[in-house]
Amino acid sequence: MSEVDRKELRHELEDSVAEFKVTVLLGPRLSGKTSLTRVLEIPEENAFDLDDPLDQARLEKPEELLSELRGLVLIDGFQRQPELLPVLLEMASGWVGPSRFLVVGSRSTEAIKEVAAASADKVTVIEMGGLSCRDLGGDAEDQRWLRGGIPGSYFAETDAASLRVRAGAVQAFLRRDLPGMGINVPAERLRQFMIGAARHHGETWNSSAIAASLGISHPTARAYLDLLTETFVLRQLRPFTSKGKKRMVKAPKVYVRDSGLLHELLEIESMEDLQSSDHRDASWEGFALEQLVSVLELKSDELFFWATHGGAEIDLVVERGGKRYGFEFKGTDKPGVTHSMTIAKADLELDQVYLVHPGEESFALREGMEALGLVGLAEFELP
Repeated sequence: MSEVDRKELRHELEDSVAEFKVTVLLGPRLSGKTSLTRVLEIPEENAFDLDDPLDQARLEKPEELLSELRGLVLIDGFQRQPELLPVLLEMASGWVGPSRFLVVGSRSTEAIKEVAAASADKVTVIEMGGLSCRDLGGDAEDQRWLRGGIPGSYFAETDAASLRVRAGAVQAFLRRDLPGMGINVPAERLRQFMIGAARHHGETWNSSAIAASLGISHPTARAYLDLLTETFVLRQLRPFTSKGKKRMVKAPKVYVRDSGLLHELLEIESMEDLQSSDHRDASWEGFALEQLVSVLELKSDELFFWATHGGAEIDLVVERGGKRYGFEFKGTDKPGVTHSMTIAKADLELDQVYLVHPGEESFALREGMEALGLVGLAEFELP
């Protein structure tokens, strides 16, 4: 498998472990988190892997073991023992023990967010995904779309081999990773829920309909949605609320974060299958959205969508630096201003609206609106 120097992420990680007492690196399984940590100088005795039962046992009393170490300490597989975070923070803030911790995991819980928010001067959270145009530039766009960002899937010799990587990743997630986190959910039921989510990819979430189709309760469907969001399988976009008189959609919009995983769940095996699929447009929308999230280093709590019950909608709303931006994602060869873009720009007082399309060219559509080619997205910056 080819290696990619994910230099932006690498620099971010290097800067973080130098500045903060505790760095939390989070992302989906097989996204390359462990490989990224290899750029750091970590003594062998300071590296722990909580997938290893021996290391789990050694860290049952973390203060005793870790207080003897010096330098940067790596704890991988952190999702298995998230209760370690406040212990590590207390140790890193004291006079004894190592001055820095790097913890790596594949689940983002509310507890992690609360500790990070309460100790923002000591703890930082880096969230990463799979390979994107940020790492690969504009090359092999169709391959990236079909196979997704799992390195083993993207670099596989054939589409069939890539599909096997993704199928294996799903099975490992359901049958090994979740039980390892202490989550006991019937694997086949959760897989069917994932397939249901894939079929409604890019749509406003209707938990009751999903629950009814699977014969589960509404609270169970909600719990599954939140679990798969925490473990970076799904992305929820919260609705952006405005002060206008229009009735707003209040349910979240849900995407399968990795396009390759989406296609595995939908049994889409090749570009020919994808181009002829009823899910093609929704798939491209989610794929392009994830590329933009990576390029702009957007956090989950910065992402919103806007929709009214009258049918006006914009796929993504982002606020930064006192400005508000809107993004539409259209897999079309002829990008142009849509009625929804016009309404959204006026109602939300957007400073700029971008229509992201599959081509190479970026150009003005009208004042305050621009077509943005996906091929050159890696170089895009907000004005």
